[in-house]
Amino acid sequence: MKKILVLALTILLSVVLTACGSDSKDSKKEDKTITVGASPTPHAELLEQVKPVLEKEGYKLNIKIINDYTTPNRLLNDGEIDANFFQHTPYLDTEKKEKGYKIESAGNVHIEPMAVYSKKYKSLEELPNGAEVFISNNPAEEGRFLSFFTKAGLIKLKEGTDPIKATFKDIAENKKDIKFNNKQAAEFLAKTYQNGEGDAVILNANVALANKINPVNDSIVLEDKESPYANLIAVQEGHKDDAKIKALVKALQSDDMKKYIDDHYKGAVVPAE
Repeated sequence: MKKILVLALTILLSVVLTACGSDSKDSKKEDKTITVGASPTPHAELLEQVKPVLEKEGYKLNIKIINDYTTPNRLLNDGEIDANFFQHTPYLDTEKKEKGYKIESAGNVHIEPMAVYSKKYKSLEELPNGAEVFISNNPAEEGRFLSFFTKAGLIKLKEGTDPIKATFKDIAENKKDIKFNNKQAAEFLAKTYQNGEGDAVILNANVALANKINPVNDSIVLEDKESPYANLIAVQEGHKDDAKIKALVKALQSDDMKKYIDDHYKGAVVPAE
């Protein structure tokens, strides 16, 4: 009877170990899939370009299109996606501070030069006193919006202000009493510009491109290539060195991808250094 019991326990243990081994193999197989939440343009377009490269390395890339700026970090923080691709460092830092997300950058990919557009004027200097400028309701980019006007000499910031972290409260001088309308989300501002509302509108390049607006040809001022707002691949903290994440970033930062960005977007999107 004792021998029968030992034999039964041995068989049970063997079944359990086999099941565990099978689960381990399944986990490894699942680990070859990379799910990335991304904005449609240009992020998802760039990801489509690296699909074949990753396939050669044994990875399957799943691209989850997300059309807003709040969902991707929540999904990533909750572990519903492996990475996201839509934001720059100042925005990521703000989200982490305000929402406590445990996510980090795995590497920069490209810069989308922000630009100022107007149906009425050809330069910032032509803006009238009291001009209304439409901007997004993203507080992380207030310094970026203001940089156009500080460089044009229309606005001065308080002494010692970090230009990247600047807010409207840091304005020390506003020569033309420019009014910044920040009531809308970024994705709705293209229609504001196309409808000729206000005196000027500031658009993110991805929003412009998605609405057939060319940042290089249609804007009155284009952000230069020295912009610190490089778009990045974000992952959960502690995962930037995962093999599949490193493979993804390597593909997106490759010379072939840089050439594709230059050739395809012609300055509307530029590779990050």
